[in-house]
Amino acid sequence: MSTSDSGSSALPHGSARDVAAAIRAGHLGCVEALEASIGRVRQHDDRINAVVVRDFDRALEAARQLDRLPADHPDRALPLFGVPMTVKESFDIEGLPTTWGFPEMRGNIAAADSHVVRRLRGAGAVVFGKTNVPVSLADWQSFNPVYGTTCNPWDPTRVPGGSSGGGAAALAAGFSALEYGSDIGASIRNPAHYCGVFGHKPTYGVVSSDGHGLPGQIVPKDIAVVGPLARSAGDLALALELTAAPTARDAAAWSVRLPPAIQGRLSQFRVAIVTSDPTAEVDESVQAPLRELGDFLAKQGARVDFDARPDFDFDEAHRLYVLMLRAETGWSIDDATFERQLARVGELAADDRGYEATMLRAQTLRHREWAWLNRRRYEMLAAWDAFFRDWDVLLCPTAATPAFPHLQEGERWERMIDVNGRGQPTTTQLFWAGLSCAFFLPGTVAPIALAAPGSSYAGLPVGVQIVGPRFADLTTIRFAELLEREYRGFVAPPDA
Repeated sequence: MSTSDSGSSALPHGSARDVAAAIRAGHLGCVEALEASIGRVRQHDDRINAVVVRDFDRALEAARQLDRLPADHPDRALPLFGVPMTVKESFDIEGLPTTWGFPEMRGNIAAADSHVVRRLRGAGAVVFGKTNVPVSLADWQSFNPVYGTTCNPWDPTRVPGGSSGGGAAALAAGFSALEYGSDIGASIRNPAHYCGVFGHKPTYGVVSSDGHGLPGQIVPKDIAVVGPLARSAGDLALALELTAAPTARDAAAWSVRLPPAIQGRLSQFRVAIVTSDPTAEVDESVQAPLRELGDFLAKQGARVDFDARPDFDFDEAHRLYVLMLRAETGWSIDDATFERQLARVGELAADDRGYEATMLRAQTLRHREWAWLNRRRYEMLAAWDAFFRDWDVLLCPTAATPAFPHLQEGERWERMIDVNGRGQPTTTQLFWAGLSCAFFLPGTVAPIALAAPGSSYAGLPVGVQIVGPRFADLTTIRFAELLEREYRGFVAPPDA
């Protein structure tokens, strides 16, 4: 089968739905679509290093089998039939390593596919590789001693984000038509923002994380979720629909049915907007596009307010989030390390609220202390619920800046980024991650601008984070779809 104009227009930067439609219409073969992706990886990925685990041979055989199916075979109607895609390295794919960037895990070969991979393959997708991550999925960059450093396709001297940075870079560079990642600290959202693609952090618990973990990690993580990244908001909705399901253990008793978005036009939305905060100042290169978006929405007839906030202190919410985040991610420290951390906590000044001090306190919390934090979290969640009776979405930054230069020396809280000409620890940006993450809320990121000339971030993508109430995932994605249609969609990097 030769690729027609209709098929080639879906590659390399079209949506997954466009690729699937071209294959269903006979304009594009499954092998052709996959070979186009593989060809781009081979041609361009030496510069970017996004697709670090390559399963080309098995994927090509799977694509050939799909192409052999008769025209009237029911599988040809599958929503992702023949679509070439990648997933984050942290998801298990049978027969491939899952390392999370740890050299000692090179031999950890998955015995079965993760929940997400099974569901996507069941929908017809051809998964041909896994994308790069930071060690332990614990950075807003994507580098590790197993696979090296991933670069941003917009500027290889800059980070693609993390921990789903390889996936966002693969999408922006046209390697993959769809990606699946995970998020506990903006790990889907900040790569989408940095690379100029779409990303969705689902409501906590909507998508099973089975098969997303290292050996021994069998307990669902507090705060953490798995979710899609794409070049189109509609692809986010499709991927979420296909993967939203309980674990195999729970499926006998319950299922997931997300409520549809009731808004069909931007003018129907009630929109609160936050552009910065004293706890985590945002660079003007990000603030200005948010203000411009607010002005546009108001002109469309949406109700827009730059002052509306839920009824709790944002600084307290940030501190609560970092404590609960670091308590969760610190569960695996060994006894000797725990004792050293406990001793260091005893030496801290009572008023030391720095990131390292907060992390140490979090990793040594007594259960009673954690329980009080959790109670306060639910009080704030009730305030969010009240807020969303008056507002449909809250728009805010995804991060303090666009993509920053590679920073691989020192601890994360020691690495400084330029915010309005002043240094800010990279970890301060967790403020914008925690606004939705700490409270189990959905958050969708959509590209809205390229940073204006005049700053060190000029020409780099800027995204908006769209936060909604629990289980309103299809509403936040719908808002992103309307922005894509009426304001701005995905734009490929100049060299991609």
